[in-house]
Amino acid sequence: MKLTLKRERMLKRRNEFQRVYHKGKSYPGRHLILYVFKNYHGEKDRLGFAAGKKLGCAAVRNRVKRLLREAARLEQVRIPQGVTLLLVGRAAAAKAKLPEVQADFVNLLRRAKMVNQEP
Repeated sequence: MKLTLKRERMLKRRNEFQRVYHKGKSYPGRHLILYVFKNYHGEKDRLGFAAGKKLGCAAVRNRVKRLLREAARLEQVRIPQGVTLLLVGRAAAAKAKLPEVQADFVNLLRRAKMVNQEP
């Protein structure tokens, strides 16, 4: 099974991010903060990735977002339908490797009771 994240599943607009920030529930972890927002009826599940300017220069922020995207891509089978997830990178993610970020993401999904299935 080929695991890809389609562009139409990604949050792109500022108002989409703001809705998840303000109305979603947050779960802080070591490398990222997971925001969970349950969608209205008929909306598809969506994913958003963010890294604030406090993390460093653009190269560092882009690396953190790539790590978050890859962790979500690899674990997308665990994500249930009908939720919007926003992953926000923290300072520890700037120096972290993918397995650490991926494990943190799975741990936060479990804490949020969002784990769909175990692979």
